[in-house]
Amino acid sequence: MTPVSKPPQSLNFALFFFAYYGYVGVFSPYASLYFADRGISAAQIGVLMSLMQVMRIFGPNLWGWVADHTSRRVLVLRLTSMAAVLAFCAMFWGTSFAYFFVAMVLLNLFTSAQGPLSEALMLSAMRGDLTHYGRLRLWGSVGFIAAVTISGQLLDWYGIDLVLWISLLLLALVVFAATGMREEGRAAPAHDTPSVRELMKRREVLAFFVSTFLMIAAHASLYVYYSLYLAQIGYSKTVIGLMWSLGVVAEIVFFYWQAPLFRRLGVRALMLASLAAGVIRFLMIGLGAESLALLLLAQVLHAASFGVHHSASVATMQRWFSGPLQARGQALYISVSYGLGGTAGGLLLSACWDTFGAKIVYLLAAALCALAWLAASLSYRWQASPDVAVPAATGRKA
Repeated sequence: MTPVSKPPQSLNFALFFFAYYGYVGVFSPYASLYFADRGISAAQIGVLMSLMQVMRIFGPNLWGWVADHTSRRVLVLRLTSMAAVLAFCAMFWGTSFAYFFVAMVLLNLFTSAQGPLSEALMLSAMRGDLTHYGRLRLWGSVGFIAAVTISGQLLDWYGIDLVLWISLLLLALVVFAATGMREEGRAAPAHDTPSVRELMKRREVLAFFVSTFLMIAAHASLYVYYSLYLAQIGYSKTVIGLMWSLGVVAEIVFFYWQAPLFRRLGVRALMLASLAAGVIRFLMIGLGAESLALLLLAQVLHAASFGVHHSASVATMQRWFSGPLQARGQALYISVSYGLGGTAGGLLLSACWDTFGAKIVYLLAAALCALAWLAASLSYRWQASPDVAVPAATGRKA
């Protein structure tokens, strides 16, 4: 299959990912410091920050359903991005936990639409060919690392209040990028196109979602505890920051070169390799983090455990959720993986951290990756069964 040319809206997609994940790179690490400066207790801050994951359970499915049923995905993206800006403005006047709780629910209800809708639009523009997917998606990683690095220095100079202004600026840039997007024409759905409910009854689809749920649950050990774990071992804040940056840089490198890798090795092989790499990575962190060399290697594996896994998941999803199911498919992926998986993983690993200690957290994360590998293996085995009808998808080797 001859690869299609770069989508005409590539600049808008790249700008959108840069701004949206740049906002995540500012707000996620520094919002807790802002809440603490406003007198919110540590326990209350934990509740507020958890709402970013909790709303990913509900928001994406709501907006995905609206977008697919109205066939106005760009309009829904524009309206939710504008609503997110308005909801964020409320953060400037907060003084109490109850006030911030309501503000965070509204804010994350609208921002939870951004990821799945933008991905669905880009995948529609690519018409099933993922050749350029990585080189557009990497701008999200670039935005994240640029925002977290630059804003950290600015906050040191000008104070924690600046986090709101930087976040608001990036959300406004999201609106600007969404305003420039246009709806891609979609082929009329075939009469035999299954519903989302029918798809979710298939064993190969369920096994896939179980796998992604477990994989993202394992990664909660990084998002919640990685910095604290390294600090306990004795690494400086500078080294910790460099470790985070190394992981994102490795992810960017993979996204740039992923197209020839997928053409050569196929989705199935890369998906299973990413899950195996997750097992190795978390074992290295849990058992060998005292060694800087092993820690560096473990962070380079972020390219596999996150970058490869994400792209392979998107490619796999295209086998079932394309065309009129595009937005709801991406919404389900975000809700099940990052919403349910991230929340459940955070709760489970938090209990293990308090009861058994830090090393057990990463050993358990490795075990979750191993179970994810098993579930993915079953999914691909069942997809290859003669009784499984698989719609045309990416034109890529499966």
